[in-house]
Amino acid sequence: MAIGSLLLYSYLDRKTLEQFDRSLIERHTQIVVALSNFADDPERLDELILDPAYDRAASGRYWQIVGPRGEISTSPSLFDATLPAQGGGTRLKLYDADGVDAEPLRIAHQLITLEDGTEWSVAVAESLVGLVADRAEARSSLLLAFALVAAIGLTGTLLQTAVILRPLEKLRHDVARRWEQDEILNSTDYPEEVAPLVSDINTLLQRNREIVGRSRRQAADLAHALKTPSTILRNELELLATKSQDLQKAVDALDRLDAQLARSLARIRLSNTAEIGFSRTDVSSTVTRFARLFDKMAEKDGKHVAVSCEPDLFIRIDPQDFEEILGNVLDNALKWSRRSIALSAGRRSGGVDLVIEDDGKGIKGQDRAEAVKSGSRLDSSKPGSGLGLAIATDLLKAYGGSLELGDSQTLGGLAVRIHLPTGTFSTA
Repeated sequence: MAIGSLLLYSYLDRKTLEQFDRSLIERHTQIVVALSNFADDPERLDELILDPAYDRAASGRYWQIVGPRGEISTSPSLFDATLPAQGGGTRLKLYDADGVDAEPLRIAHQLITLEDGTEWSVAVAESLVGLVADRAEARSSLLLAFALVAAIGLTGTLLQTAVILRPLEKLRHDVARRWEQDEILNSTDYPEEVAPLVSDINTLLQRNREIVGRSRRQAADLAHALKTPSTILRNELELLATKSQDLQKAVDALDRLDAQLARSLARIRLSNTAEIGFSRTDVSSTVTRFARLFDKMAEKDGKHVAVSCEPDLFIRIDPQDFEEILGNVLDNALKWSRRSIALSAGRRSGGVDLVIEDDGKGIKGQDRAEAVKSGSRLDSSKPGSGLGLAIATDLLKAYGGSLELGDSQTLGGLAVRIHLPTGTFSTA
């Protein structure tokens, strides 16, 4: 549109000037014809030149004749002024010059030889003010027309693009929704240009489901296969411990082995979970159930678990992964608390927060980064592997969440804040 506007501007300017020059040449011819009839008396030229503009002072139209002996005859419109000359020639010459009071003029000038052999200089001029005004008006009209065409063209292009992209946008939403619902896309719901893509997506979704399902089953089978011998080994160690043998190192090693296996299996599971659409997990139900379970466990040690959870909280995360995250953090709080544990869950900070607090001795600020590293144990006075917070952190990162350690303002011990962003969570 811009290039077309410039080209059309140039074309109109050229055509307007050509038309202006043709009119100027015609008036020059009229003066030459009149001169050939009254060469002996130039003052009578007015009898053949009937344009009233030549009789009105400063009208913008002028003529001037210079005789063989240098005598000058001019139109009354020039009054006492003369036209600027740029040399003579037998060929008609058109040029621009400034007239009286710097008025821009377009001049047609030529040296004419009459039949008697005398040579006359004939010049006709016209003001360029009208030409400039005509050009400005034409440009303004052209600009308005092009602006209207551009607006219509842009609107049409946007509408056309929206119509073209609508099936792709629908396909994008359908892929995300039907992956979660385990449905196949119907190629007849889309234009024939998109149908081959729909078929390929169906094949890809099916293969991904098969790969993910197979990997998760293999992880579950491996967990089951390792759990049984680990349980047998632990029972044997407990049996030997009843015979007054010091097996604490062996028990600690077995604890660390179990934790490392649990973390490895969790990584296998999350690597096949975080990249796909997540299952919908009822946070409110899971929190209530775990709080009840851990409260019974806490009662044995004279402790209590208080829970505060908003209703109808749902998240896009595998239920087993969420239970492992919550279970590891609650187990850590139960282990290090003195008497009280508090669990709260709600919609906050653009997502959902779960806060687990205890009244234990907490973790110093400089040790908190170490606490979430693999196998880091800041205190060996309690049994365990030191991998609970590390496993929870790994799982949360896979779902775009975070785990932060801080001080509990209400209980005085450690506060663990679990957060997952809005893009991962939704409400019922």
